[in-house]
Amino acid sequence: MDRSRDDVWDECLGIIRDNISRQSFRTWFEPLRAVGLEEEDGALKLTVQLPSRFYYEWLEEHYFALLRKTITKVLGPGGRLYYDIVIERDEPSSSGSRRGASMELPARQPANVPPAERPPRVELPEGVTPPRTAADVPSDAGRSVDRTRGFDRSPERRRAPSAHPFALPGVKPIEVDPHLNTSYTFESFIEGDCNRLARSASWAIAQDPGGTSFNPFLIYGGVGLGKTHLIQAIGNYALANNHAKTVRYVSSEMFTAEFVQSIQSNRIGEFSQFYRGVDILIIDDVQFFGGKEKTQEEFFHIFNELHQQGKQLVLSADRPPKDIVGIEERLLSRFQWGLAADVQPPDFETRIAILNRRAKDDGTKVLPEVIEYIATHVKSNIRELEGALIRLQAHAALTGREIDQELARDVLKDLIKEARPQLTIEVIQSVVCEYLGIPEDLVRARTRKREVVQARQVAMFFSKEITNHSLKTIGLHFGGRDHSTVIHAVRSVEDQVDTDPQFREMVNAVRKKMEMHQR
Repeated sequence: MDRSRDDVWDECLGIIRDNISRQSFRTWFEPLRAVGLEEEDGALKLTVQLPSRFYYEWLEEHYFALLRKTITKVLGPGGRLYYDIVIERDEPSSSGSRRGASMELPARQPANVPPAERPPRVELPEGVTPPRTAADVPSDAGRSVDRTRGFDRSPERRRAPSAHPFALPGVKPIEVDPHLNTSYTFESFIEGDCNRLARSASWAIAQDPGGTSFNPFLIYGGVGLGKTHLIQAIGNYALANNHAKTVRYVSSEMFTAEFVQSIQSNRIGEFSQFYRGVDILIIDDVQFFGGKEKTQEEFFHIFNELHQQGKQLVLSADRPPKDIVGIEERLLSRFQWGLAADVQPPDFETRIAILNRRAKDDGTKVLPEVIEYIATHVKSNIRELEGALIRLQAHAALTGREIDQELARDVLKDLIKEARPQLTIEVIQSVVCEYLGIPEDLVRARTRKREVVQARQVAMFFSKEITNHSLKTIGLHFGGRDHSTVIHAVRSVEDQVDTDPQFREMVNAVRKKMEMHQR
């Protein structure tokens, strides 16, 4: 045998790297190493060590075809892949090590390849149960066996509840931190025509989580309109009135960070079990799941499990489900299973009520004409509305002046002047295409016409300059292009601005058009 195990595995990794995303490669394949290469029955057998049983399940479910293709190409048609899976003790040994043993399992074979001989049994430490292979499970028409991964998936085993949903292996039971802001209640929420449906549905869910047809429940609308207030009010009410034992509120960004951390620490099983055990799961800003494929995959399975158990799912987004970019269709369809309710910017009367309630809660007397002045000029969202009142109260307290209309004009002039609508990627595309005379749909299409490419690059340039979206999110708004395309577009525009006076004049003209849209 001329090649070493490391050489063979490096060649395999080179093929795998070219066929999956960089993030997936770094997560699932970069940590792996070859531990054996030998000839068996005239064919080469490569053994790769996996850090946990979860890796075995994941690779076999998601990368079977790619691994089979890779092994055949590198080792020949008879090549075999085996996994050396690390088995950990529930409790550390006297030496401090949690590692108990390893178990060698063959990779799944295609139908036309005879199964490999069963690997020799490994003596495992007391309390450690090895994963069962398909050969260990008798054929039984009365139950479902998943032979894909070699694990028993019978209904009895799959649905058997644990003694405590958070009693994870080797970990003491813990209390679930709901991560709720206790000030977000139904009593402190001002109802108006702009949010009546969302508020009514939230109230019904809080009284009977999982028992209504509003599951999942998704609230969508712009920034600062009360979405977070309502979804947390559900959790607060349900906990206070014993309608749910466990509630978990988490932003989509925090959920993603926890998921990545669980992968890095080989605790993804605990992560999944944790979230599948809550009675009410509240996810804020689900639009930020866009483009995060592995996070979506995990959330999909958690969603299905909770929904099947009759547990309540509450979600929020900044737009309707059909308009969320970068979310898999199977997730979007599930978002629309229950009820999607929107919240709109508050009307004048609702803004008055919000300001009066806030002044009352703060113990501050504010003249009606001052309340009306603020409500007239601050319209975009509730957060800015309350912020204007807080700013006025603080100034009055520090200067000793009475809160009157004159003070309001002095203190809030900058805030009111700055209250301009934020440009979205869609608006930027529209402005650029209108100026250059290009149909909007073409900048999202695959055409390579020079004038379309130029419009697309300019729109990408302004999207990065003006919005807070990531490069990946920007690319998704332009026909699903990746972040490298956006980087190239931005650099191309910057170079042309520096070297081409005519192009620079055009870019400046487009920028002025956008500024007009913000007035």
